Amino acid sequence: MRLTDLLHPHLDGVTTVVDTTRGRLRLEPYLHLPPGVTLRDEGEGDEQPVVEGELALLSYGPDAGLHGGEDDCRAVLARLRPGARGLIVFGHRGSELPYHRLLDDLVAHRCQVLRAAPLDYVQLHAGAVIARTDELLPPHDFFGRPVPSDGHATALRIADEYVFADLASRSLRARVLDLEASVEEAERTRAAAGQDGLADRLAAAVREKEQVTAALRSARERVEVLQARVRMLEGSTSLRVGKALVAAARSPKRRAARLPGELYGLWRGRRRSAGQVSGGAAKPQAEPDAPVNDRFHLAHRALTSVPRDRLVVAGVLTTATAEDFAAEVVVNRLLPHDGRLLLQRTDPDVLLVQLSACTGDGPWWLTGTGLAPDLDRTLAELLAEARVLGRSAVLWRDAPASAAPGLARFAWDAVVDADTGVRLARLDPATEGRERLREVFREDSTRVRLGRLAKLSGAPDPLDERRVAVLAAPRDRTEVARLVGQVLGQLHRPAEVVVPDPAGLDELAAAGVTVRQGQPLAPWVADWTDLTEDRPDTLLLDLMCAQEYSGADAVGHTPAADDYVFVPSLRPLLTRRALHMSGTAPDSWAGRGHRLFAVRGKEPS
Repeated sequence: MRLTDLLHPHLDGVTTVVDTTRGRLRLEPYLHLPPGVTLRDEGEGDEQPVVEGELALLSYGPDAGLHGGEDDCRAVLARLRPGARGLIVFGHRGSELPYHRLLDDLVAHRCQVLRAAPLDYVQLHAGAVIARTDELLPPHDFFGRPVPSDGHATALRIADEYVFADLASRSLRARVLDLEASVEEAERTRAAAGQDGLADRLAAAVREKEQVTAALRSARERVEVLQARVRMLEGSTSLRVGKALVAAARSPKRRAARLPGELYGLWRGRRRSAGQVSGGAAKPQAEPDAPVNDRFHLAHRALTSVPRDRLVVAGVLTTATAEDFAAEVVVNRLLPHDGRLLLQRTDPDVLLVQLSACTGDGPWWLTGTGLAPDLDRTLAELLAEARVLGRSAVLWRDAPASAAPGLARFAWDAVVDADTGVRLARLDPATEGRERLREVFREDSTRVRLGRLAKLSGAPDPLDERRVAVLAAPRDRTEVARLVGQVLGQLHRPAEVVVPDPAGLDELAAAGVTVRQGQPLAPWVADWTDLTEDRPDTLLLDLMCAQEYSGADAVGHTPAADDYVFVPSLRPLLTRRALHMSGTAPDSWAGRGHRLFAVRGKEPS
């Protein structure tokens, strides 16, 4: 929630807002006060009583230098007079709000909390509206409207709701504490298991390496002996005589007449070789070049000479999962015979093992079941190689763990219990509906699942491709307030706002939206130059859903209200940054090979 949404329903009868934070936080850009309500900054030593018709701004948080402390709040509460109101903004998160530190002072100074709500800012996480009153006021509902009631019924309502809310909150807090303790215990157990078994795994790996090295050395020596024997046989006189006789027998007319001469030549060559051996070392014969075996070559997709900007996954994956992931990130599928070599050559960001790939049809079938120990050993080698490379090994448990219980014995850096998500391109918008597309986009898409994987491995996040830059040029305070409201109201919030002058947009920066001048840096650009246009809160969400579904370069509306179809021309509302920076006219985009995708302008009510 925005601060203005929390404050404005309680400005009835208020003519002056008194800022008592004394410059620690600049709250003015957050307020957007309506006409008839003025803001007065309270300076040092100006500690006048806050009377009826005035509303005091207070702040309290963990950073006393920025938010202020408890004593500052208590001093302002003591100056409130009957009919005055206050708005306390907290730097604490809602689950960590130490309201008990101010509760006694609120009661002592007869201040009633009318409404409390979370705030969506970087440094302010909650806010509460209070009123100084000598009689109990009716509480407000979720929408900020007062609930009509008499005093006794209101007190009963507050008391009853407090008891039930305390019961629910205590159980939730206990659940959170239990989960945190379980997570800590699991981390300690995993760390201890990893440390205890590390020496054994390293020793086993060293022994296995030595065995493989010895076997390889023995094989090479055997090959050298066989090659020497072949060369000796090929150079022997008996073999050459035999070849001459066979050739003469196959072609008596042509070769029989030359047979005596060939035999005489062989006899003279043997005598010459014997003489050279008796008189000195024989000149070695040149060996033929070794044949080239092109099967030694390995092709992979992750080879690049520029910094990586995409997540690179090496995985034991099903065919369908590899295809879905490849649309978002670089995927190298590992097979039992070449997995270790591929892992070394590609140096992926993460080694991913999908449980379904170990239980269904495929080269890794029966891995982790105890029925294919050679595959288990190969998988253990892959995990050891990933640790040597310093990469995370993740088990994606998208099927019951009982299907491959042996996988639980491996030391994983992380385990993800979820399906692999849904590609929006596989959905049918006409059948699924706009709400289903939004839900999949935000919660269940393949890109969201890969975003979790990127966070586990510290790799480039595929969700960065969803960042949107809004271009705007507000001319006055009204348009500034309208721009802030439209940006913060979007369900898919823009990552940055590009304006000629950032004055008055402090609230956007406080909400985590980058405000900049110059050129946009986000992958997608939305032109909001016309701030008189009404934009629903689902605008960017629907545009991004359409883009991710279609893979288009520009998404927008058409006069014919086309919906989810490629078109030759449109009014662009969302454009790829490279296309926006090209400076070409939208009418020529389709002719240049860019894909244009149309969505309906408004949802039917």
